[in-house]
Order: sequence, then C-alpha cells, then structure tokens
Amino acid sequence: MMLVQRPIRVLALASSGGHWIQLRRLRPAWLGCDVAYATSNAGYRSEIEEEEVAPGLPAPRFYSFPDASRWQKARLILQLLSVIRILLLERPDVVITTGASAGYFALRIAKLFGRRTVWLDSIANSAELSLSGQRVARYADLWLTQWDHLVAPLGKAGPAPSFRGQVL
Repeated sequence: MMLVQRPIRVLALASSGGHWIQLRRLRPAWLGCDVAYATSNAGYRSEIEEEEVAPGLPAPRFYSFPDASRWQKARLILQLLSVIRILLLERPDVVITTGASAGYFALRIAKLFGRRTVWLDSIANSAELSLSGQRVARYADLWLTQWDHLVAPLGKAGPAPSFRGQVL
C-alpha cells in the first residue's frame, strides 16, 4: 500500500509594510507547500488571491489580524486572540514570520503546539536585533538576522541568530 504524503502546511505571518514585503519575498522557500498568509492589513488579500498555485495544491488562504504596538495593551490582547484563532484554524506544520508583535505571539503559541518556527528579523533592524526577535529567540527553531554584525549570543535570553543574507 502506497501512502500519499500531504504537502507541508505553512503559516506565513507578518505585520504590514516592510515586514510584509520581506515575508512575500521569501515565497520561493515554501513553493510546493500548502500556504496560509496572515497580516495586519486586510487590503493585501487581493495580492494573495492573484498568486499562482502549483498543480495539486490548494489556493493560499488569507487572514488579517488587528494591528497593535507594545503601548496598546487592549489591542495586543485582541491581536493575540486573533493569532490563536488563525493557528487553530490552520494547524500549520511550520510558522514563518518577519515580525513584529503578532509574529512573536504566533511563534510562542506555535511552539506550544509543537510546531516548527522560523523568525527572520527585519532588515530595518541594522543597529540591533528587534525587541520581539530577542524575546522570541528561544522559541524559534531558526532565528535569522539580515545583518552579519548582529550575530552574537544573547546570553540567558537565547541563542545567537544566524546570518544567511538579506531579503531586500
């Protein structure tokens, strides 16, 4: 009896703007996977609806979540609940994010579910690693920075990120 293996389910999640642009430039990394996208800008839906899909794969799914910053506690709670909902609906094998707060939540929760996780720190963080990246470091199976001079251990906070090039 021959078993048919299902494609890897990927949740690619990022805040809008530069985080989203960098995430979308990583698309070749999940070719052949069953992909869902999530972002804080519902207007990006049309971008996903126009994406070409490999034969035999479902069309990518799209979700949006509330935008929030660390100074907006109530919105952060709404964002967290939205990210949990997306993870429960999608049940991804892998979560990939370029940040920020929603990416932090997604990686922490995905790790609780036993999923693989990838954090790519934004290229905008050229002087130091992002606060979200530093806090999520120990939960990321793969933590990447886009600046080679930022590859340094964080001590008790977690391992050092890896550098494998820049997205932009």
